[in-house]
Amino acid sequence: MKLPPGDPLGTHRVIEPAGALPQPAERLDNDLSKHYATEIIVDVRTLNIDAASFRQMEEASGGDPDGVATLVLETVQRRGKQHNPVTGSGGMLLGVVDTVGDLAAHRGFVPGDQVATLISLSLTPLWLDRITAVRPASAQLDVVGKAAVFLSAPLARMPVDFPDRLALALLDVAGAVPQVARMCGPGDTVVVLGAGGKSGMLCAAEARRRVGREGRVFGVENFAEYAAELSSLAICDQVFVLDARNPLAVREAISHVTNGSGADLVLSCVNAPGVELAAILAARDRGKVYYFAMSTSFTAAALGAEGMGRDVDLYIGNGYAHDHAEHTLSLVRSHQGLRDIMTRRYA
Repeated sequence: MKLPPGDPLGTHRVIEPAGALPQPAERLDNDLSKHYATEIIVDVRTLNIDAASFRQMEEASGGDPDGVATLVLETVQRRGKQHNPVTGSGGMLLGVVDTVGDLAAHRGFVPGDQVATLISLSLTPLWLDRITAVRPASAQLDVVGKAAVFLSAPLARMPVDFPDRLALALLDVAGAVPQVARMCGPGDTVVVLGAGGKSGMLCAAEARRRVGREGRVFGVENFAEYAAELSSLAICDQVFVLDARNPLAVREAISHVTNGSGADLVLSCVNAPGVELAAILAARDRGKVYYFAMSTSFTAAALGAEGMGRDVDLYIGNGYAHDHAEHTLSLVRSHQGLRDIMTRRYA
């Protein structure tokens, strides 16, 4: 029997509201016994939850991993996807290809391929039978379930030279690294907020590659252990142990090391709200501020810049860039110290 084609963007899975695209939709059809010619069906093994989303669910559950699992199961049952109703974010998944629709065969994936989705769980139809483990250190959940990948959705085979959990953690934030490469160049001054975390450390490493030794990279990290690990890599000229939610402290620190001028590029990688103004204050006049974390309030950023009379360019972090998966994996392959830290934390 010939399968119905389905829309390449996945609109055939939207239940409500009518006419919505899958990401902003309130509810998706996650009945994965239904097959469409444009879809790839994946047996899901691990969910890598967006850092801001996992943190919110942890706080709501009083730090209880079982509470996080319950919230995820409730969200998926209610919405047909892991789309956190508080943060609006999702994450990504690791699984094995089960079936490939005829209209998706040209993508080159076959049953048995181990893959990671490079798009958000907030738009991925997901069915969960059960959650078998919750790993707070990496914001990952081991699960038994299925997901549908739309024709338009990026998908990657898992690399053979990285442990699965590490590769999944890296691919979750892979969009940041190539965009850092686009936004800074030799001699620039770059500030990374949340520089000791996963995306922050990758951004700092890429910034160092791009600005060279004639440029400067400064890290701001609230967690002392992460700050120490970042310092050990020697990719930052200086690491400040500061809470980026304190904009005046950040302004003072960055003003001191830039003779009052500020940075050419500020990257906000903190997985908590309230750092929008610190990022703006750390930038020079006509500088660039790139908000990668999904905890960002873009209203606070836009109105904050206006209210402080700061003429800076504000960028919304995009989780996708051409060849972003290989770009990020190559960065980690090229820096053994960075790879060691990432392996220790996430593998």
